[in-house]
Amino acid sequence: MGNNTIEECANIIKKSKNIVVLTGAGISTESGIKDFRSRTGIYKMAPEYILSLDYFYENPKDFYQFAFENLYHPDSSPNKGHEILAKWENEGRVKHIITQNIDRLHQKAGSKNVIEFHGTMETATCLNCDHKYSTEEMAQRYNQMDDFYVCDHCSTDDKEDRYIKPDVVLFGDTGDWFTVEGFNTIIDIITEADCVLVLGASLKVTPFSTFPAYRETGMPLIIINKGDTSYDFEPDTYVIKDFIGETLRRIDERL
Repeated sequence: MGNNTIEECANIIKKSKNIVVLTGAGISTESGIKDFRSRTGIYKMAPEYILSLDYFYENPKDFYQFAFENLYHPDSSPNKGHEILAKWENEGRVKHIITQNIDRLHQKAGSKNVIEFHGTMETATCLNCDHKYSTEEMAQRYNQMDDFYVCDHCSTDDKEDRYIKPDVVLFGDTGDWFTVEGFNTIIDIITEADCVLVLGASLKVTPFSTFPAYRETGMPLIIINKGDTSYDFEPDTYVIKDFIGETLRRIDERL
């Protein structure tokens, strides 16, 4: 981690009043949560298909077992990276966090303006009547009932119509932000920013990966990520391949 790049990034953030932060699994690995695509990630244990809408309908029990074991982390705590982002929001530097993560660690750290682009594992919803269940309640049902994934607050001829799905965006699925209005809202947020900060995201999954492309010409893009991204050599881009918490701590010391 070069001191020159740290100084450059600190100077940019010091002057910024509307930072938009894009976060991926890399910021949560420092809280002990596995990522998806690294050498030790979730997709080394199971194929991507297990996190698809089709697999959920075909094997709801197996899907939930996998989700409870790999996606639900109620005991995890925010790390230094999450805490500094919350601090910067409180100081008026960070205006929005747009995250791929489903762990709610940004909110646990105190961040308020968080867009959960891929949803959350904290809740689940009946696909028929929209009744909400906490994931803690779903875990209790899993241990007590055979058809724990079927809503008992409504009735249909086909019980598959009232499956209770975790509020995460699966492959083949659409989330609350996967609409023209939602997408345009995010584009507006990014075009109005004075800095885009990418943390722990490989920027390989669309449409999330397209978001940095909407920044205005000349707007600084800071990327802190262990791996490469397709934006690393774009103009006005500053790349640091190191731990997020430690890097943000060093930047914060200079503000």
